[in-house]
Amino acid sequence: MVVFRIRASHRRRYAVLFLFILLCLFNPLINHKPFRIIGGSLHYFRVPKAYWKDRMLKMKACGINTLTTYVPWSLHQPERGVFHFHKQLDLEAYLNLAADVGLWVILRPGPYVCSELDLGGLPSWLLRDENMKLRTTYPGFTDAVNTFYDKLVPKMVPLQFKKGGPIIAVQLENEYGSYAVDNNYMDFVKQALLSRGISELLLTSDNHEGLKDGGVNGALRTINLQKLKNEDMMLLHFLQPKKPVMVMEYWTGWYDGWGDLHHVFPPEVREILRQGMSINLYMFHGGTNFGFTSGAVESPSYKPIITSYGEKLPEMPVIRWKEGYEAAIMYQHLSLWDSLPFLEKPFKSQTPVNMENLPVNNGNGQLYGYTLYETMISSGGSLKSGNSIRDRAIVFVDKSFIGVFQFKTEELAVPDGKGERTLSLLVENCGRVHYGKTLDLQRKGLIRDIFLNNKPLRDFTIYSLDLNPAFIDRLYRAPWKALPLAPSFPGFSLGRLFVDGYPSDTYVKLPGWSKGVVFINGQNLGRYWHIGPQQALYLPGPFLNGGINEVLVFEEHEADLKVLFEDSPDLGMTVDIQ
Repeated sequence: MVVFRIRASHRRRYAVLFLFILLCLFNPLINHKPFRIIGGSLHYFRVPKAYWKDRMLKMKACGINTLTTYVPWSLHQPERGVFHFHKQLDLEAYLNLAADVGLWVILRPGPYVCSELDLGGLPSWLLRDENMKLRTTYPGFTDAVNTFYDKLVPKMVPLQFKKGGPIIAVQLENEYGSYAVDNNYMDFVKQALLSRGISELLLTSDNHEGLKDGGVNGALRTINLQKLKNEDMMLLHFLQPKKPVMVMEYWTGWYDGWGDLHHVFPPEVREILRQGMSINLYMFHGGTNFGFTSGAVESPSYKPIITSYGEKLPEMPVIRWKEGYEAAIMYQHLSLWDSLPFLEKPFKSQTPVNMENLPVNNGNGQLYGYTLYETMISSGGSLKSGNSIRDRAIVFVDKSFIGVFQFKTEELAVPDGKGERTLSLLVENCGRVHYGKTLDLQRKGLIRDIFLNNKPLRDFTIYSLDLNPAFIDRLYRAPWKALPLAPSFPGFSLGRLFVDGYPSDTYVKLPGWSKGVVFINGQNLGRYWHIGPQQALYLPGPFLNGGINEVLVFEEHEADLKVLFEDSPDLGMTVDIQ
């Protein structure tokens, strides 16, 4: 006999899931009969491929009959003409696996998806066009969408329900009513899908404020909410009377910004279920924003999103146990300055150039990470950002730290000195805004002039430090030094994790470190930052090898040079959102 212990914090969740199971038992099949969607969102790009089936089986065990997922354009087409639909991004394999498990699918292929992704899942190379108007019928945008859909949609068509596949509905765009700057845009998206062979039910998805302007003829409107309110349902029924009602996103949690508390929603789905509506839990399982994929919020002020994405799953049968490992002691060090020869050749420019317009990545600009801007100065004084630094810059004079331009910092004092000196600004893209009216303004790096004593600085040498896999591979060949007593930062630290036997999931914790990025065997796990709320990074077992594993950390400020691996997550101090 197997006995499960249920934590008190999970009892309400299990009660709701039990209701799901009862409701599903009495729902007829989809073939020519009424069908009630009991859905859950699970994103293939946030869950290691080795765990896709495990997460889907957990959905089935909870009584869910439909999986919903976004399709992130930015990940599938990181450069113009370059498409990735393999390994972690093998969408066809993911959808076929859902069918094998017995789940229907609602596909949400954008082109904009929000999903708290950098630029809402739109590729940053679109912003190389200074006139770009995202989410409109601007030709530069629609041409790019058509090129992407020419690759994506043929993979979806054979997997539709009418052709024997699991896709029962396709969503057009995402919450466009909250953007709504082009009356012709939604019809363009609809025709782009229909003309390529999409023939299943079309949906739109909006919150209360966007319901009126987000719809399009021929598509069922659905609503996104956290609490069921009469005014929401009255508006939905008014806009489309005598139509099925679906809550496309019932928000089971909320994203966290760096420096916030961890947000938790109390579950309140009983009334939705009692009224017979279809529902989709957003999210069923959040997963992780590996690498630099997380976005940012613009209101009330800019704030980047943390690496984790939602609550961990309740305690249920697992395919691998969580395990703690011996700490990795960092034994080698490489300063930022010593790593520069292993970057691509720097770019010279009289004026600052934003990240997206740098001549790197085959003419597609820099996607993520850091950009180092260097110029010569001959005096000290007042260095003013002019709101040109996006989003955060560490500032040095002759490689000596002098201060940080945080998101709201406008001025730093530059010390006096003799002769010409090198002023360096290591600028980080902390995440492009994923939602709101400023998507067209999300260029990163130095986007305009900065001023020393009210004079614009000129003649820059610019390094692209995107920390991509090719650079990390080259970095292992760098002249690493034995760890000094006082290592310089920013810099890279190298250590080793030993795994005895078959690797298990674990959590990376960095007490005593400040802010940076962790790589395991070259895999970017994402950002860490001591301001929290998140205090541990998820490290899936499939990312590890039995035996020796390379641990590489890029740290911006300070470190105790020991990395811990523990068997439990730490999402930080929580706060309930009522």
